[in-house]
Amino acid sequence: MLLSFIQTSARAEPAARTPLHAMLPLLLAAVSILTAAAASAHHPHPLDPLSPAELTAVRAAVLASPLVPARPLTFHYVGLDEPDKADVLSYAYGNSTSSSRSALPRRAFVVARAGGQSHELRVDVTDAAAPSVLAHAVHRGAGFPTLTLDEQFAAVALPPAHPPFVESVRRRGVDMADVLCAVFPVGWFGGDLPGEERRVVKLLCFVAGATANFYARPLEGVTLVVDLDRMAIVGYRDRVLLPVPKAEGTDYRAGKAGPPYAGRAPAPGTVVQPEGRGFDIDGHFVRWANWEFHVGFDVRAGTVISLASIHDADAGARRRVLYRGFVSEVFVPYMDPVEEWYYRTFLDAGEYGLGLWAFPLQPGADCPANAAYLDGYYAGQDGKPVENKNMICVFERYAGDVAWRHTEAGFPDRLITEVRPDVSLVVRMVVSCGNYDYTGLGVQDQRLHQIHGMNMIMINLSLPMQIESTEGQKQSNSIDALQVSLTGLLEVKGTAYTHADQITEDAHGTLVAENILAVYHDHYVTYHLDLDVDGTNNSFVKNTIATKRNEAGTPRRSYWTVRREVAETEADAQVDVNAAPADLLVVNPNKRTRMGNEVGYRVVPGGATAASVLDDDDYPQRRASYCKKQVRVTPYSKAEKWAPGLYADQSTGDDGLAAWSERDRGIRNEDIVLWYTVGIHHIPYQDDFPVMPTVSGGFELRPANFFERNPLLTTRPPGLDQPPLVNCSCTGDSR
Repeated sequence: MLLSFIQTSARAEPAARTPLHAMLPLLLAAVSILTAAAASAHHPHPLDPLSPAELTAVRAAVLASPLVPARPLTFHYVGLDEPDKADVLSYAYGNSTSSSRSALPRRAFVVARAGGQSHELRVDVTDAAAPSVLAHAVHRGAGFPTLTLDEQFAAVALPPAHPPFVESVRRRGVDMADVLCAVFPVGWFGGDLPGEERRVVKLLCFVAGATANFYARPLEGVTLVVDLDRMAIVGYRDRVLLPVPKAEGTDYRAGKAGPPYAGRAPAPGTVVQPEGRGFDIDGHFVRWANWEFHVGFDVRAGTVISLASIHDADAGARRRVLYRGFVSEVFVPYMDPVEEWYYRTFLDAGEYGLGLWAFPLQPGADCPANAAYLDGYYAGQDGKPVENKNMICVFERYAGDVAWRHTEAGFPDRLITEVRPDVSLVVRMVVSCGNYDYTGLGVQDQRLHQIHGMNMIMINLSLPMQIESTEGQKQSNSIDALQVSLTGLLEVKGTAYTHADQITEDAHGTLVAENILAVYHDHYVTYHLDLDVDGTNNSFVKNTIATKRNEAGTPRRSYWTVRREVAETEADAQVDVNAAPADLLVVNPNKRTRMGNEVGYRVVPGGATAASVLDDDDYPQRRASYCKKQVRVTPYSKAEKWAPGLYADQSTGDDGLAAWSERDRGIRNEDIVLWYTVGIHHIPYQDDFPVMPTVSGGFELRPANFFERNPLLTTRPPGLDQPPLVNCSCTGDSR
């Protein structure tokens, strides 16, 4: 811009020469104005994740602060301390142009460990060259922050130097060079008072040898306890001697599991987009069809989708749908009460960090050839920025599905058929947290459906956030489906059993191979969805299906109708979706269609509706008691993000979604957050071993009177001024 200014001035013919010294103030003022304009045009969006420069500035400010003098100091969470919602909305949807908007402060929220304490700091990095600590507090309650990768690596390096463990390995006839260990949180089972707990984990070990699937070969019965603050083994027990399962038949790698391969190989195929990609990525904003949304990253939640809005051609305006959506927690309790298993009740996001375990996507495998990729950055244990290449991919998917169709054969002289194809936009991240792989919103495939004008956001979380949409005109949109997809390796238990006929009592799992039991367990994926349906203030409505006896005098005996209930408080909005048939809606009572209906979206369960069946007084249930109901609604609070509370490791359940919603605050015509828990009771089968085929479940968010009519009516038919949407089968067959 400055270069352009100088060139334009050079072309002008001056009326009179002015002394250079007299021009300097004017030139300096012009440079200052242009520099300020350039800075304004390029400042980060308020919801952009922290950049490497900002992460570096956070580290410098914390290490230089006299508020935390103890050393060593380790960083456990560094994330965006997002501005107040009202300020972000004003920035995003205000009348000012992007170049004239003033930047909002850039701040980070930090959880660090030093001197045996958990420290919370808020750091201003608006000027990354001069960062400052704005606030500091010491956490005095229950629980500990997320485990870092470095301390996990340090912990698993301890067992080979521990003589009792060396003896246990020798007794089992195993080569120490084949042994791998993993860190397991200990959960909470009463015990110490808050502030008196030790930050400990348990180590369980496995044998790799000739297989990559070391999880299938546990050193069953051996448990080590490590104090992370001291980084020392403080407990050890070898309780029972059981056979180490053999490596044969456990490997899942190509070349190990086959050949020979079963069945005929499918013909290879690829997507051809002769006009290039149909979406644009501008920084962290993705624009596709009539959708616009912001893609962010958090080391705990993984993918974060924000400011999702749609352009409604009928209304001639952009309409808000989702302010912020992400996976809040993934709770995985196992169902074996023995000593080596009772505490395996994982909170994957809060204990391990979903974003921390998101690995680079494999082009052509995790994502198709037409995908674009986004990198991610997080702070390591030392606070320095860590780059994760190809963490998120974005692509359009042509699956051959139908957006809508109808064939009319009622006319005697003609057959009428109308069909519109369905295309999706996918935003994908894959999380491999230990033995399980989650794909789908964010921890997380989020799909955005635009069915030629009717758009639907699908947060297909398997942890990844996926937005799916169907291609078409930039008209109306709707939030469609959030799906959880699970694959990876079963967590198994070593046993003496070699055949199912030997099992005469509850084995707490399924015998999937000789000496290998796959233990029963659950998966509960909880979404935090701050829906802003056509505005900030919304209400939660339950339309219950009620059976009525017919009193109209016709032969019918019964029918059903709808009983509408508007939730006044949080207690009214706690719903077990399996209890009774009902439509659950988030509506804007302040916006109506021309027919007088409140605009809204409805929650449609799509399988995986399991709720926890554990006793209320069981310790894991107390930590994740929100899993008793699939749906909860709370008033918006920037501080209420994590379902089990900020400190998930050894949490007690006193701070979290269940505790918040028990306050029974008002939620009618308020800024509200919908929490939905996708639940799966997983009974393993032999078909799940050695690697589990993908299992999916989820729910949909569909428009409910959001539009004046079916927006797909204005979808452009295929072949009208555009090439047909096809998949190219590259089989080499010329026929």
